[in-house]
Amino acid sequence: MKAHIAVLPGDGIGPEVVAEAVRCLSLIATRFGHEFRMEDAPVGAVAMDATGMPLPPATLALAKTADAVLFGAIGAPRYSDPALKVRPEQAILQLRRELGLYANLRPVVCFGSVLDASPLKPELLAGVDIMIIRELTGGIYFGAKTRTETEASDLCVYTVPEVERIARLGARIARHRKRRLTSVDKANVLETSRLWRAVVTRVLAAEFPDVAVEHMYVDAAAMHLLRRPADFDVLITENMFGDILTDEASMLAGSLGLCASASIGNDTRGIYEPIHGSAPDIAGRGIANPYATILSAALLLRHSLGLEREARALEAAVVGALDAGVRTADLSPAGAPASTQAAGEAVLARL
Repeated sequence: MKAHIAVLPGDGIGPEVVAEAVRCLSLIATRFGHEFRMEDAPVGAVAMDATGMPLPPATLALAKTADAVLFGAIGAPRYSDPALKVRPEQAILQLRRELGLYANLRPVVCFGSVLDASPLKPELLAGVDIMIIRELTGGIYFGAKTRTETEASDLCVYTVPEVERIARLGARIARHRKRRLTSVDKANVLETSRLWRAVVTRVLAAEFPDVAVEHMYVDAAAMHLLRRPADFDVLITENMFGDILTDEASMLAGSLGLCASASIGNDTRGIYEPIHGSAPDIAGRGIANPYATILSAALLLRHSLGLEREARALEAAVVGALDAGVRTADLSPAGAPASTQAAGEAVLARL
């Protein structure tokens, strides 16, 4: 297979972790007989430094023509003032909108060899394997915004088609897992959530009668993710709730550095990125965890390129590195941590 991959390393530790994922993709291509053309472009704060824009037209054009986008992280202290009208984080929102990527897939897997890295008791984590699907282009993040000296507002809007497509995606994924789906909302308070619940109920009953659906308020879901995480299989929710719950769920795995993500739409193009930020406090020190970015590259292989065998091989190599005790500083605060490059090399060795 020939594939064109846009590589957008971004800021902070982004370039460091993306470099390891690129090395893994290059080896996958060699080992399995593929040809991956990987092309870099600036995004985020580094792009603002050069052009004044977080997503320059050339970067957007590359993302639109590539088969998939491998993304690092964006954000820098020099652009952290909330009052700024142009900020690095706007790049990822624009990319999602321009590429029509309405769903964010965030797998939460508790790897057996690093259960001790989680603040939860190991007995709660055995068998945890959750797929959280967050609606990505609607809700309060994209609604109309106003601000004066005395008040501010953010409008939360959802339409029936936006909810239908998330419900269908979640149910399709659930069919390949345990056929259980949890839909998270706040229908006791919010009209958007009442619409969400009604649409999910109708779609699942009419089109996916073989998938069991449970509705749960977001506050209860936040509690039960910590109380009984192994009971969840596929979870769907709206934009803001998903943003919060996925960061909470990352602590089940033990570190943001183990959590990958895929942003997808109706075609095969997607953005693949770790869920952690740019971590400017450790940038350039060679201690960032690359596993989440490498696992995101595995999602790229699976969802954009249709290479399931290759995706599984890369995921197995990460598990093998963790089983061998190759831990970066976030997973081994008391021991001698592996460097970013050493963790990447451990994965390459197992490929």
